[in-house]
Amino acid sequence: MSRRTITVLGATGSVGASTLDLLMRAPDAWAVEALTANCDVAALAQSARAVNAKLAVVADEGCYAALKDALAGTGIEAAAGKAALCDAAKRPAEIVVAAIVGAAGLQPTLAAVERGATLAIANKETLVCAGDLVRAAAVRSGAVLLPVDSEHNAIFQVFDHAHPERVTRIIVTASGGPFRRSTADEMRHVTPAQACTHPVWSMGAKISVDSATLMNKGLELIEAAHLFPVTPDQLEVIVHPQSVVHSFVEYIDGSMLAQLGSPDMRTPIAYCLAYPERMATPSARLDLAAVARLEFEAPDYDRFPALGLATDALRAGGSAPCILNAANEVAVAAFLAGEIGFLDIAAIVADTLSRVGAGGVASLDEVVAIDSAARRAALAAVSRRGVSAAKPRQAAAAARRQA
Repeated sequence: MSRRTITVLGATGSVGASTLDLLMRAPDAWAVEALTANCDVAALAQSARAVNAKLAVVADEGCYAALKDALAGTGIEAAAGKAALCDAAKRPAEIVVAAIVGAAGLQPTLAAVERGATLAIANKETLVCAGDLVRAAAVRSGAVLLPVDSEHNAIFQVFDHAHPERVTRIIVTASGGPFRRSTADEMRHVTPAQACTHPVWSMGAKISVDSATLMNKGLELIEAAHLFPVTPDQLEVIVHPQSVVHSFVEYIDGSMLAQLGSPDMRTPIAYCLAYPERMATPSARLDLAAVARLEFEAPDYDRFPALGLATDALRAGGSAPCILNAANEVAVAAFLAGEIGFLDIAAIVADTLSRVGAGGVASLDEVVAIDSAARRAALAAVSRRGVSAAKPRQAAAAARRQA
């Protein structure tokens, strides 16, 4: 594989760190154009030095001076702010890894799509909130969208792109999270630390909570509807606690194709980085004899109502997924801040969906306005659940930190 240029948006998160691990294992194969982070200056500066990036960008403008000082004498350019994130995405890298968590990743991801980059997309919220806009922009620019999420990456690998009419179902697998066997009463007392302890994957706090509520799986259904030419009726979820089978594609003849592998994000990331070829990774090889058995079970929509809310939003279309996502980000941030209970997350999302009217989405400005309206409604829902007047503001600050 010839030397390629790359930018990593969200370089200090779990996906970003896994990407950098692969880049540093093959330094002669990669030229790093830019790295970005939210506010972790130390980790960003260390990574930028390690891969000799041309540019490092921190989203929080208040961190600019610290970043500039940390990179002094390295020759690496420093920048800060939301506009600088978009500028980084527009720089001439062949591949852009979009790994910013939450709706904060929407504008820089769209900027990369609009300039025609090959986009390794791990920011599912971008497609959830503005999937139609992203796909239209990709058609105009010639951008290539490659899914990083292990489930969508698995589907991509076994999907007959030349003959989508031969596909009857896509089945997305879910580990079930840490509370797969918990009762509703037990989940009522779940702490943020417990929710962030995933039984299989190592992920950031927000994604870990989404996995625990199964909202993550609902968002992935919405994302799949934008990545693949299928209808909502062709999308399903099945719980698979071993996380060995990463998803299934069923065909008209009854055949089911699946991609299997050890639960290591470096495998799907590497697939995107090398596409259409493949590259070596240090991921553990799957030992089927050691795994011994693979279990599957239907998801419980009663104990995990977030999955049903996401499915309903998928079917409603328009701005409903954007409202769902915004409300979930606010609710998860409030939960992580200790301001609401675990079961309140889905309740706040449901409340927000009932109060914010859904409609069509024709522009990025409309997406931003809908997102803002949904966040305001979700913060009000947090307040109505018994928190003090100050705590919604704390939840908002926490939501920005998690984004």
